[in-house]
Amino acid sequence: MLDERLSAASRPRLIVTADDYGLHEAVNEAVERGYREGVLRAASLMVAAPAAADAVTRARRLPGLAVGLHLVLADGKAMLPPARIPDLVNAEGCFNNAMVRNGFRFFFLPRVRRQLAAEIRAQFEAFAATGLVLDHVNAHKHFHLHPTILSLLLSIGRDFGLRAVRLPVEPGMGPWLRPWLALMRQRLERAGIAYNDHVFGLRHSGGMNEGVLLEMLQRLPDGLSELYLHPAVYDGLTASMTDYRHADELAALLSPRVRTAIAERYQLCHGFCDPMAAAV
Repeated sequence: MLDERLSAASRPRLIVTADDYGLHEAVNEAVERGYREGVLRAASLMVAAPAAADAVTRARRLPGLAVGLHLVLADGKAMLPPARIPDLVNAEGCFNNAMVRNGFRFFFLPRVRRQLAAEIRAQFEAFAATGLVLDHVNAHKHFHLHPTILSLLLSIGRDFGLRAVRLPVEPGMGPWLRPWLALMRQRLERAGIAYNDHVFGLRHSGGMNEGVLLEMLQRLPDGLSELYLHPAVYDGLTASMTDYRHADELAALLSPRVRTAIAERYQLCHGFCDPMAAAV
């Protein structure tokens, strides 16, 4: 039995995460099913999303589900009212999707940066108010790659027990991203924040079906990998996700073939803060 445990511990480690938890009850139901019946072990919560309260209720009855904060600073709803962050959102309190333009504004405009800091703190506070343990933090559309957002995430997150952040580094990514990823890795290490060695889901976002997962599971590298998906019980949730196949992604999480492939090769971790995720 001891030999079996040691053999399992020496395998490459894997976290399987659902993003956009709280976006819709169809997502929340998929997360619950993916955890109870499949290989899903973590979820990233949008605290200001329409179905966030339902997501928290479900998470409380799934004590093994590792829940993190999915910071929304683009293409989604803010936590603070528009009067508090007028340079960030429209009259309905929603961020736009002009990420390049907004990135310049975050970097160069102190007034905008102060509003950004206030909104990030408000999202951390909203997560803390749920009473859930904070497993990790990442950002919608990986906006935490932006150095200003990362700085605020790290400094504000310190007040809320931040321990782990997703490093969005997928094998084969374009060379133009490498300097940003190297800087991010250095800053996480200096801050003592845990992170994954590899991530899978960027190139197949919205299309992480059974076949894609099985192919990925044939060749995951050593270290800690995170597979992230966008499951839901049906498709067509939002205008920005019209080409996403959410139901296929849920089916992949429930697939016996995927479960077997993981069991044969990997140590499946319950989030970033599972002791096995930190194993050397």
